[in-house]
Amino acid sequence: MRSALVLNAGYEPLAAVSLQRAVVLVLQDKALVEHAHPVYRIRAASVELPVPRVIRLRRYVRVPFRQRAPWSRRGVLVRDGHRCAYCGRRGTTIDHVQPRSRGGLDTWLNTVAACSGCNHRKADRTPDQAGMALLFTPFEPTPEATLMLALGAERDDLPDWLAVPA
Repeated sequence: MRSALVLNAGYEPLAAVSLQRAVVLVLQDKALVEHAHPVYRIRAASVELPVPRVIRLRRYVRVPFRQRAPWSRRGVLVRDGHRCAYCGRRGTTIDHVQPRSRGGLDTWLNTVAACSGCNHRKADRTPDQAGMALLFTPFEPTPEATLMLALGAERDDLPDWLAVPA
């Protein structure tokens, strides 16, 4: 319940905003509640409304086309489902497949989620040098899939046009 999805007037996803910002947009009559929490409600002295999960803007907002999702540590953890790419346990850190000291960059294709034990064991080496195989190949998610996964959607719940590799 910490965030809500904002849809443009044409129903394309724009951003995830805080619950407070979503309520302000609805109260200012700039957005409509498309999907709300079935039980929880927000109450004030003169108004009562359901807790919004998805809101849609009343007016279309033109946004520049985003061809690539911006890289972030949190995004890598969400993309990998908080699973270590080496052993499958809970991944809490980010590991660079090609170490940064050897020219590796912070990109979707060069970073994976890793548990602290595997990250420490691999250290400043490539997976081949460390004798550690990746359980999956890192990939670059689409901007839309990144947004949906950040909101807590499961991979299986995503529509076909947002499908990301497993």
